[in-house]
Amino acid sequence: MTKVQPLIERFVDQDVYIHLETTNGAYASHFGEKPFSAGAYIRNGKIKYSRGKITGEGPYRVGLKMEFGWIYAEGITHWELDAKNRLLMAGHDKDGKLAVALQISETPFE
Repeated sequence: MTKVQPLIERFVDQDVYIHLETTNGAYASHFGEKPFSAGAYIRNGKIKYSRGKITGEGPYRVGLKMEFGWIYAEGITHWELDAKNRLLMAGHDKDGKLAVALQISETPFE
């Protein structure tokens, strides 16, 4: 967490692109006899945030404060700064399957 916080802050007050995704589609939880699937997906959302924060004991929650609201992702377990200086954060379930992703980049995602 102490390594990620400065990386989140490096994008403060800049126009950045985010990729935010939650998924349980293929890994849908079951309630009783019926599967339940929910998810969210935003790719290349252009935002500017004034504050970014990672909290928790792990899995972690990352929040980005924008002028009129917040973006957050909960359940973050992994992160990396890739060769393109994009901050890639993800949360994986106990089986290693992707549950949530929050990525921040100065350039649009391909």
